[in-house]
Amino acid sequence: MRLITRIGAALIAVVALAGVAKADILVSINKLSQRMVLTVDGVKRYNWAVSTGKPGYDTPSGSYRPFRLEKVYFSKEWDDAPMPNAIFFTSRGHAIHGTYSTRWLGRPVSHGCVRLAPANAALLYALVQKEGLGHTRVVITGGPSFGGGLFGDAAPFNDIFGGGKPRKAPRVLENIGNGMNSFGAWVSNTISDAAR
Repeated sequence: MRLITRIGAALIAVVALAGVAKADILVSINKLSQRMVLTVDGVKRYNWAVSTGKPGYDTPSGSYRPFRLEKVYFSKEWDDAPMPNAIFFTSRGHAIHGTYSTRWLGRPVSHGCVRLAPANAALLYALVQKEGLGHTRVVITGGPSFGGGLFGDAAPFNDIFGGGKPRKAPRVLENIGNGMNSFGAWVSNTISDAAR
């Protein structure tokens, strides 16, 4: 009889735990394509346009466990810029959040955060809040932010960032501070350098 009672108790515990199981959320962000894919329990649910960091304000690549949610938040670093439905994933302040500048989605224009359309940010926020930060993983891939979106692929930058044949910098870069940094000087120096 005791064995049957123990088996019954174990079955009740399993059923009870199954009822409170949390979904695993994977937020995959690709900086080259400027897209976010939201996967819940291994099933791709959403594919949204995002904006990651512009040149000089890179969104860090890597795998992160978000640690803080803020339904209403204003940037303390960028003129109280609104960051609705913010999900913070680095201690330096990087977050996934809504933006009202939706016309720029799909292009790297942020100061390092990942921007989403407000409705998409609200949906993601609610899902993470419901399932828990511990069940959420943010994975950011795709190299530098400037490699996609506004600039297409990285080919135009190959000679600057190591992908092409090394070349001497245009004279305008050599002469900054000597009065030769106006746009006109840059054009004439670059043309004359290309002719060499």
